[in-house]
Amino acid sequence: MIKKLKGKQIGLNIVFIILSLIFIVPFLTLLSVSLSKEKDVWEYGYRLIPKNFDLSAYKWVFRNPGQILQAYKVTIIFSVATTVLGTFVTAIAAYPLAQKGFKYRNIISGVLFFSMMFGAGVVPTYIWETQYLNLGNTIWIYILPNLVNVTYIFMVRTFFQGIPEEISEAAIVDGAGEFTIFSRIVLPLAKPAIATIALFIFLAQWNNWYTSMIYITNDKLVSLQYLLQRILEEIELLTSDEVAAQQVGNTEIPSETVRMAMAVTVAGPALFVFPFFQKYFVKGLTIGGVKG
Repeated sequence: MIKKLKGKQIGLNIVFIILSLIFIVPFLTLLSVSLSKEKDVWEYGYRLIPKNFDLSAYKWVFRNPGQILQAYKVTIIFSVATTVLGTFVTAIAAYPLAQKGFKYRNIISGVLFFSMMFGAGVVPTYIWETQYLNLGNTIWIYILPNLVNVTYIFMVRTFFQGIPEEISEAAIVDGAGEFTIFSRIVLPLAKPAIATIALFIFLAQWNNWYTSMIYITNDKLVSLQYLLQRILEEIELLTSDEVAAQQVGNTEIPSETVRMAMAVTVAGPALFVFPFFQKYFVKGLTIGGVKG
């Protein structure tokens, strides 16, 4: 029996090692290509170890360091602000919907569900946010429209519904009010759900390039993703235009290596944030499978 268990454990370890390599090897290849010469990539293909170590791709990405740092600053500000405020709004909206004693919870849930099915569209949304709310070319265009996500509200509501009612009833007997129950009892018990939602919001905001493209004309307010996209478009233009390339004064303009360098530049902070949420993430992903 013990030998069978050891055999199964070894088999599971091998499977997980293979799965880990499936995820790790592409990232290492990505990093290797970003540190390679453009000529080596086209000649030898993608390699786990660079043929010749070269930082040309990163020099292109950080050719204007002030602009990159400003984009980093803007992206960090609206990503963190939206994560904190959005998580709070999501939790405080989900809490009454999880209470059986709340009279209008079915009506409100129905309205929220309807908003998931039918959106206003790009043009009406643009007019509303720029002409009426005057959010264009401000940091708030990144934050305010993304504070509420109905899917996240329903996910957190489902988790709240799984918390035993006896805990809240005992707190009421001891004289606790709704806000005390919410902040000191429900939220600590719902850490997996809250952490998972916070991670989803942060990643969505960190990868936000669409807002900059539609609403921002001020270069000091563009997001990191959109700025890197513009750098890539500039390189593609230079590689297709020999006259422009000669004006730049470079014999070799990196394109493939720059793509990889951009991916590393963008993914770095997100990889740094993920370990802080990891212990709650797996449990939080099972929220929707409890009950609706």
